[in-house]
Order: sequence, then structure tokens, then C-alpha cells
Amino acid sequence: MLVPFERFFDPFVTMRPFLRKRGEFPRRRVEFPPYNVWLSDDGAVITTELPGVSPENIDITVASKTLTITGSRENEEVQNGDSYHRRERWYGNFKKSIELPFIIDVQKVSALFNRGILKIELHRVEEEKPRKINIKSE
Repeated sequence: MLVPFERFFDPFVTMRPFLRKRGEFPRRRVEFPPYNVWLSDDGAVITTELPGVSPENIDITVASKTLTITGSRENEEVQNGDSYHRRERWYGNFKKSIELPFIIDVQKVSALFNRGILKIELHRVEEEKPRKINIKSE
């Protein structure tokens, strides 16, 4: 019997039967949380999905051009005598830093958390906003 080609590149191939019995599988490395960024002349809007995360467990910091979101999602405890059949949901600490193409006005940052979606509005400092230059004629 030939061994499938992918087994040569899968470090967990020998562990799979054991992990299946426990209901746990090695996770692929996924950047958490996923986010979207919209840019405008005035600033940016960032949205990120944080299902199962409490707003009290989220910290947002701003330094110059970088926004950093840190937090944690708590583990779901198993009831007495129960065991997992399958476990795919991620839990633990996370940290995401997003560098923007402008300096952020820290005084104008706002954040709203609604139904698992965090929306952050960032504004450019006045000195970096594009300005229209009037042309005089003689």
C-alpha cells in the first residue's frame, strides 16, 4: 500500500488517532481575530469579529500609526462527567497589531462592540489630512 503524499508533510499524522479519541485536533495557524480596514481622507474604520469574547476582556491601545487589540476568550468548561466529542473552537489570549498609513489622533478614537463585532473609528491628525490648495491667477 502506498502512503499518501501528504503524510510526508503532516507532523501530526501519527498523533491523529490519539487526538480523535480525545476529540481534539491540532489547529492550523489562523490569525485571530480576522479584521477589515476601510481608509478615507479623514481616517480609517476597522471591524473585527470577536465571538464569545466579553468587552471587558478586550484592550485597545494606539501608538503613532499602530493600533493594537489584545484580549482573551475563556475556555468552555465541561460539565461533571461529560467529555468533548469534538473540539474545534479556539480559546485563550490573542493580540493583533495593525499599522496604518497615517498617524492616529488618539483623542478621536472610538470603539463600539455589538453582537460579537468590534468597530473602531480612527481619525488622522490634522497635520496629515490632505488639503486642497487654491490656485491664484494673475
